[in-house]
Amino acid sequence: MRLTRVYVDADLAARREVVLPEGPATHLARVLRHEVGDACVLFNGDGRDYHGRICALGKREVRVEIVSVEEVARESSLRLVLLQGIARGEKMDLILQKATELGVSALHPLWSQRSEVKLDEARAEKRLAHWRSVVGSACEQSGRARVPPVSAPRSLQATLAALDPGGLRLILDPEGELSFSTLQVDADTPVLVAIGPEGGWSPLDRQQLRDAGFQGLRLGPRILRTETAGLAAIAALQARFGDLA
Repeated sequence: MRLTRVYVDADLAARREVVLPEGPATHLARVLRHEVGDACVLFNGDGRDYHGRICALGKREVRVEIVSVEEVARESSLRLVLLQGIARGEKMDLILQKATELGVSALHPLWSQRSEVKLDEARAEKRLAHWRSVVGSACEQSGRARVPPVSAPRSLQATLAALDPGGLRLILDPEGELSFSTLQVDADTPVLVAIGPEGGWSPLDRQQLRDAGFQGLRLGPRILRTETAGLAAIAALQARFGDLA
């Protein structure tokens, strides 16, 4: 039987009792109806699974005793970074969830000239917390023991300025100079994929991306929606250079 995996943002170690945060505690006790003695797996993003058993279960508290620790090797050898124009509502959740399942190593939500979603400081903070929760849940489901970081939403210009130097930098373009048939990726080279918002990249956006070293990659003759484009590119890159065999 598949064990329930729970993401916990806390220090974990063998033979330690952990009080679960309210969200995971409610999920185990009320949704899954686990009982004292039931097994579960905790992880905190350090690359390990912490196997435990529920040792106390009350109305307001669930305690788990960690009994063993297991190193987990489910991260792709291909370092994929997604720069994603912020999409509306559930579309953004879908993108972050599926990109995490497909093995991206980092996510950068951004807005650009044609973005339809505008976030003030308070809303941006709430959305970031929500997005990180979505990514944590995707790791629970997919078996990943490292949680890809989600950066605070920023403008395209600020996002490009904050990127680490180097890497293969790609934007999808039906008329791009690169194609999957000729694309080459070195083993240690991160691959950055930039996907525009629902309104697409403006000419100014494209110029900023080009100035930052992004090259056009042909991914078939059709124009894909923002919630499709990044996931299709990630899956294709993982199949060609990563761990989707």
